Amino acid sequence: MKTPTTSAFDLPDSLSPKADAALISRDERHFAAIAECLEQSIAELSDRLDAERRAPGGMGRQAMDRDAEIHRLTARLRTLRRFGLDLCLGHMVGTDDPEPLYVGRLGLTDSAGRRLLLDWRSPAAEPFFAATHANPMGLASRRRYRWTHGRISDYWDEVFTADGLEGHAALDDQSAFIASLGANRSDRMRDVLATIQADQDAVIRAGSRGALVVDGGPGTGKTVVALHRTAHLLYSDPRLGHRRGGVLFVGPHRPYLAYVSDVLPSLGEEGVQTCILRDLVAEGAAATVEADPEVALLKSSADMVKAIEPAVRFYEEPPTEAMTVTVDWTDIPLTADDWAEAFEAPEPGTPHNEARGQIWDRLVSILRDRYGSDDLPPAQFRRALQQDKELVGTLDRAWPLLEAADLVGDLWSVPAYLRMCAPWLSRADVSKLQRPDPQAWTVSDLPLLDAARQRLGDPEEARRQRRNEAALAAQRERMAQVVDNLIAAAADSGADGDDGEGLVSMLRGQDAEVSLVDESALPTAEPDLLAGPFAHIVVDEAQELTDAEWQMLLLRCPSRSFTVVGDRAQARHGFSESWRERLERIGLDRIEVASLNINYRTPEEVMAEAEPVIRAVLPDANVPASIRSSGVPVVHGSVSELDSVLDSWLAAHDEGIACVIGDPTFRATSRVRSLTPELSKGLEFDLVVLVDPEKFGQGVEGAVDRYVAMTRATRQLVVLTSS
Repeated sequence: MKTPTTSAFDLPDSLSPKADAALISRDERHFAAIAECLEQSIAELSDRLDAERRAPGGMGRQAMDRDAEIHRLTARLRTLRRFGLDLCLGHMVGTDDPEPLYVGRLGLTDSAGRRLLLDWRSPAAEPFFAATHANPMGLASRRRYRWTHGRISDYWDEVFTADGLEGHAALDDQSAFIASLGANRSDRMRDVLATIQADQDAVIRAGSRGALVVDGGPGTGKTVVALHRTAHLLYSDPRLGHRRGGVLFVGPHRPYLAYVSDVLPSLGEEGVQTCILRDLVAEGAAATVEADPEVALLKSSADMVKAIEPAVRFYEEPPTEAMTVTVDWTDIPLTADDWAEAFEAPEPGTPHNEARGQIWDRLVSILRDRYGSDDLPPAQFRRALQQDKELVGTLDRAWPLLEAADLVGDLWSVPAYLRMCAPWLSRADVSKLQRPDPQAWTVSDLPLLDAARQRLGDPEEARRQRRNEAALAAQRERMAQVVDNLIAAAADSGADGDDGEGLVSMLRGQDAEVSLVDESALPTAEPDLLAGPFAHIVVDEAQELTDAEWQMLLLRCPSRSFTVVGDRAQARHGFSESWRERLERIGLDRIEVASLNINYRTPEEVMAEAEPVIRAVLPDANVPASIRSSGVPVVHGSVSELDSVLDSWLAAHDEGIACVIGDPTFRATSRVRSLTPELSKGLEFDLVVLVDPEKFGQGVEGAVDRYVAMTRATRQLVVLTSS
């Protein structure tokens, strides 16, 4: 085995005792084996990927399997090339076996079948994260590495048994962990996989059936848990694989998605769809906040979403009068009962716009049976019906193709229509919901637009299908003419007997008809990757979702398999219920609640000032206990000192990210962000400067905004006021 030309360890002078060969030589040998295996694996994967790309694409399932394999190989190659030796998180030694088991981001086996790295998500790796002194889970010791630029800058050992030292453990089991909590932040969430704690790991590894609520205050690692749980579920639960629907991850706002964008790829998962609620609806990008809080409250209920069903049903009433359809000089009666039969043709759950095609097919069938003649080929018969303006016009009026925007807009502009669809609303409520521009969309409209689009389907897709059917019919007719000409030519040339009959049978056969018509050339719509259904949905900062917004997610997850992450004390509009009460009301069942109560991020100094802010309005708030102190007191000053505070901090710190919260006039720089309290939720910064926090608002909303903004700080908090 080759020995590494450069040690994997790059320990500072202050940690020189940890560089003792007795402590690290076994690790060095193992890293040499990993390096050799990585080189071989990358070469083999590259060759396999090249071969897959050169292979014929195939059709149908074969093409899908090839694409999936290319995606899998590409993702694994990207991860191996990205990390190198720092794929390894650490090792653990069992009480019954002195040979360490090394845990990594991915599993790794050498050519001889020796397991070099256990995948962190495997059951065998669980003790590495979950073992505690109270429950060592069969471990004698555990070592975790801290990697910096591809080399180990620190490590720490935990010993669980009296003889666990064995002469090769460094007894400072919290040094690197505590140091990592106060490490410099950047514009992307830093890597924390190696420091996942037992309480967090228990939630990450919990099953996917039903809804799991991850409840925790600031700094407890809720977002870390949500992201790592997503990767773990995709690895461990075959029901959630990408071919079974996959996982949707929903964050609270765009800066949050940018902040966490690197985490799932670093865990080997690149196929997870991530979004904010606005992304689920086309109108979400330009939607504004509802100006009237009372209107927003009316639209926030799940009942309001239920108004979509009667709104659509209004356009699904069969004609009640008989009519006569004329085809090729033949009058065919069409009764009210015929219309009723046709309107019952769509299967339950068929979107309105797609159902129209099924109704038309049934009408054609009814009229064809009543036509009573084979003189007119089916395609010509159908085309004759399509040219009957009275028939088509009657269907269009009774079951029109509808746009979601038009349907919802009518609710806000036609009071009688809204009263019919939402009879529980008072006349005053109906009046409040009317507006001059019915399609001036707000965020509160999005759940209704989404429900309408799900219920209606895409009208353009229905039109496209009709055009495609017409094109296919025309192709088949042309092919039929070609076949007739070929058979005639064969007859003229004297091709008779078995060969001639075989040619006729082949050309007349249904398989020939299908193969001669090219359906691949027909236009298709781009798939909506956020439409679902998904096998599992993860929602971070879920305390902010209204009942109506929850319906957007329930529509996309028929299995009701959710991870719900949030903190009731951080709900800007209050959260008086329990999680169970809230989720049962919106339609979830099988609910389990897991609480995180240790604040790993926010220093004691900051929490000492933040806790009274939230307890003033929410005495029972789940305020987690901080486990560390930064040694830096909270500073109070004047708004006029903002520039000097930032200049001093930047001069003293070459790395790290600061954030000014509450000053919309402040222009962000590469190392100083500028955010509102609402957009800071879920993020973290080395320095947080609050500007006039008392102006954030009154009541629960103002207190929550102040509490959230204060607890973004991982090192220092500065509060500046105008007076």
